[in-house]
Amino acid sequence: MNISTTIGNILECTADAIVLNLFEGVTEPGGATGAANRALDGLIADLIAGGDFSGKRNQTAVLYPRQGVAASRLILVGLGKREDFTPNEVRLASASATREAIKLGAKTLASIVHGGGIGGLDISDATQATVEGAILGNYKFTNYKTDDNHPKRLDTFTLVEFDTSKQTDVEKGANTGQIIAESVCFARDLSNTPGNDLPPATLADRALEMARETGLSCEIFDEQRISNEGMGALSAVGQGSARPPRFVILEHAGPDPNAAPIIFIGKGITFDTGGISLKGGDGMWNMKFDMSGSAAVIGAMRAVAKLDLPHRVIGLVAAAENMPDGRAYRPGDILHPLGTKTVEIHSTDAEGRLALIDAIAYSARYAPKAAIDLATLTGACVTALGNEASGLMGNDNDLIAQIHEAGNRTGEIAWHLPILDDHRNRIKSNVADLKNSGGRPAGALTAAAFLEAYVQNFPWAHLDIAGTASTSSTKPDTPIGATGVGVRLLIDFLRHQDE
Repeated sequence: MNISTTIGNILECTADAIVLNLFEGVTEPGGATGAANRALDGLIADLIAGGDFSGKRNQTAVLYPRQGVAASRLILVGLGKREDFTPNEVRLASASATREAIKLGAKTLASIVHGGGIGGLDISDATQATVEGAILGNYKFTNYKTDDNHPKRLDTFTLVEFDTSKQTDVEKGANTGQIIAESVCFARDLSNTPGNDLPPATLADRALEMARETGLSCEIFDEQRISNEGMGALSAVGQGSARPPRFVILEHAGPDPNAAPIIFIGKGITFDTGGISLKGGDGMWNMKFDMSGSAAVIGAMRAVAKLDLPHRVIGLVAAAENMPDGRAYRPGDILHPLGTKTVEIHSTDAEGRLALIDAIAYSARYAPKAAIDLATLTGACVTALGNEASGLMGNDNDLIAQIHEAGNRTGEIAWHLPILDDHRNRIKSNVADLKNSGGRPAGALTAAAFLEAYVQNFPWAHLDIAGTASTSSTKPDTPIGATGVGVRLLIDFLRHQDE
């Protein structure tokens, strides 16, 4: 979708539809909505008085102006209560309006900047959120549709600002919002791609292509290099598949290529059958989403490069396909991961943590400022938190607080869960240093404790996105399928590092 900004009067825009807004409880519209109301002889006020539009969050109404407005359709979107208003509400409102425009068959849409006037938000932040909402609301994964009956999309989205003094900030916010939202869509496309078309080598190639386009450095370890590096856990997970594992290193040097980096680590299990500990058939098709942590890291690194953020940032992806085979690793095997601790396998379906520990241990050679891993790791986290929040665990309270705040700002909620000594004790093995499963009780926490054992003296946080990486219901900014969760959170986290 083409994104543009212009200075002018939105009532004069000749797009297929224009978007205006209203806070809940307002009876006499102000700003651009008030101007439209006057041009339409009080039609919007009549709509409110008649109880047909209240301004509740994400509510939409469509008007067909006969005078005073150049566009053939006017979409009103509710911003909700003023006291609850944030940039996150802007994003959802913009996405809701975009979806309404698509239903109407519009191809071009013009919108005011939601919240940039009487809403009281910083104009750049409001613009960023408005653009993010439009792009995310316009997202559809139709790569495998062979007919023309799939959902349509907008071609053009134009932001219209009346105040010429705000032009620079509007352009800046629009550019930032476009980069971030398109990076989320990039991550969604990766996660939505089925396992037959996205084995580990292809995932690595997609990362390499992105790196070449954005100026990131990229190094890929094949299965032999993975073995030579001593990554015995990642090697074991992938050995049952005819499509071998890959390890990807993406780097944005920033202004100081020798600075201690911030490292993002993604679980990249491109398909998970459970291996010898075979999963049940119900829902196994969803395991194409088991590489969503890696998709988030690759998408975030794309945004880091395009925004040219002033930090050294490294993205690590541990990619493998977990399949049952005569060569597959077995329950009872003892593995030698990178690092010092051996692992007894209690379940080959607890494979994601095995891939991650080699990546976490590899991180130590960079002496990172912080490391954050993202993984669709445990069903236990879904049981605990559902589908609206990711589990957040780690060894550094300051880092955890920063991630929590970034989640609140972006709407990608991350809820802190504590790793206790009991959780650490549950993963001790009688025949090796550790076992890869601590059983059902506190499964998300014992998995995090297992990862923690391979962290070597640096701040670390773990995001369990098992419940948030995909959705089975449509939301304003997310259709059914992959959500791209983590991309916006990670970028927000980075952009607040100097505060």
